[in-house]
Amino acid sequence: MMTVFIVAQPVAGMVLAKGFYRLLGTLAGGIAAIGITTIFGTSPWVLVTVLAVWIGICTFVSSLLRNPEAYGAALAGYTAMIIGLPAFGQPHLIVDLAVARCAEIVLGIVCAGLTSRLILPKLASDAIISRLKRCILDLATYAGGAFSGGDPAILSGMHRKLVADTQTLGEMRAYARLETASFAPRAHPVRRTIGQLLSALSAARALHSHAAPKNAALIPVRSELQALVSELAAKPGALDDTAPWVARLDAISVKARQMPDASADQGDDRVGTITRLTIAADFAEALKQVLRGLDALRAPVTRPVRGSRQPALVVHRDYAGASRNAVRAALATLLVTAFWLTTKWSETAGTVILVAVVSSLFAARPDPVQVSWGFFKGTLLALPFAFLVGQVALPALPGFGWFMLLVVPILVPTALAMANPRHVGVATAFAINFLAFLSPHQAMAYDPAPFFAGSASVLVGILLAIGVFILVLPADPWLAANRIVRAMREDLARLCLHERVPRRSAFESLAYDRINQLMPLVQNAGRKGDTVLGGGVAAVTVGLEVLRLRDASEGHAIPSETAHSIANCLRGLARELLFRAPGDPQTSTVAVARQYATSIAQRNATGEMLQIAASLRIIAAAMEDFPDFFARDKG
Repeated sequence: MMTVFIVAQPVAGMVLAKGFYRLLGTLAGGIAAIGITTIFGTSPWVLVTVLAVWIGICTFVSSLLRNPEAYGAALAGYTAMIIGLPAFGQPHLIVDLAVARCAEIVLGIVCAGLTSRLILPKLASDAIISRLKRCILDLATYAGGAFSGGDPAILSGMHRKLVADTQTLGEMRAYARLETASFAPRAHPVRRTIGQLLSALSAARALHSHAAPKNAALIPVRSELQALVSELAAKPGALDDTAPWVARLDAISVKARQMPDASADQGDDRVGTITRLTIAADFAEALKQVLRGLDALRAPVTRPVRGSRQPALVVHRDYAGASRNAVRAALATLLVTAFWLTTKWSETAGTVILVAVVSSLFAARPDPVQVSWGFFKGTLLALPFAFLVGQVALPALPGFGWFMLLVVPILVPTALAMANPRHVGVATAFAINFLAFLSPHQAMAYDPAPFFAGSASVLVGILLAIGVFILVLPADPWLAANRIVRAMREDLARLCLHERVPRRSAFESLAYDRINQLMPLVQNAGRKGDTVLGGGVAAVTVGLEVLRLRDASEGHAIPSETAHSIANCLRGLARELLFRAPGDPQTSTVAVARQYATSIAQRNATGEMLQIAASLRIIAAAMEDFPDFFARDKG
């Protein structure tokens, strides 16, 4: 019954995914428990030490993964403790306990999976299309505000929401593939569409950051884009037929990529015009591909298109944070088990298990103390309900019928509360611990002493885990944020210096994944947090233009001396990123980039050369907007 509530999710594919990784984690934990108990069962201190180390290893792996994989890895750690402790001193029971737990969890997963798939199902494959439509309309709304000089605060909030929604779209892709094998071919368009969504978002943000001056070449393109996205966002059923929008975007893209007449824009102004026209064309092309991706999802595809290279979608791994989480979980578990072995207090076994569960399961959350406190409140709230039902009502009213009449009215509202994002943590803790405290049997008896002793051990275990989060290697959100920012700068430096040019989708998806991880870390930091997030978005823009310069310099359409000058500029940019301290004046890199862009335009260069000048201008402008973001750490 606990498994049913643990894997309960609003979408069938999410239930299957969480159930699948819960099963894998349980099997891994059961095998680990059998192996550890068999080898070290005769030495209690060695046994609990190895179990604590195992929990630390699983917590480390869990901190590097994402849901539901992260949940499965954490579960593998504390499942070994859940199975191993009841068999303490009785190693011959370990296999029976492991088999029983795996059987119970398989039964719960099967029940949850069948009901989610067959009774009023909400499928991830349908939810992906619905969410993608919402993302497209939100992108159109954001772009409409960006192209018309909308309120920066409102646009910033919309930008954050779009980044988070795009990341969620990637997660739902995995859920849909587990839900039905027929969706696997359509997972490829989802992957491509995510990359194009991010590209369109980058382009729209860049156009907003550097508003265009009035000139004859840019005004028509910008006006057409603004009219298109405004109409797309406002028209009911606009996405039912994407063909008209695709045709209009094609026309805008062609117009934007035409070089303006040199007589209309001279010198540095021409570079600015080319810069903005290039970004506008990128936005139109990316939005067009997103709309085609929506059509591909709705079309009955039988196999992936051959020859289409899938974008590389990469996520950020915080190894330093994962190491801290592992040490903290292992140390907390070891200390409590040491207390248990020393005092031989039987009820402490429940405390040990809860410390292991909470310290590993919530370790990777941005604010583990707050999440754990919500878990404690839900557990505390479940206590009186479990006592009234399990200790008072069911002993007097035995039988399955009375059990249903007493338990269902409690669990159904709890399940509804779990579907509300505001209450999901407390409600989930309530459901799980209500069933744990209730501990239903065929014959229920009034026996309050063991009930309160076991309940107290659970509550104390959660409070101890909260104390561990506060006192043992406490997490500093700004340290985690600085690690992410440092990784973004180092990525930019590698883009400038390495010979191999990475795929655009790999850089862009990794950068936006890092921005998504930055959001909860700095969301309450006011202006300082907004500066960090703005700098992160600017870093995406810089990286994309560096990639454009690298592609141009490795081609054969530009003179060798120009390629050499680009390489020198990129080396200077790398030095700026790696060695300039915050607060120090910017080096000559930005000024040189601007001067070189101007000199290219003054020579009345070709279209390829003007694109290079435009990229240099975009890089210089982004670094001038957020100078401290592009400087190395003070430490």
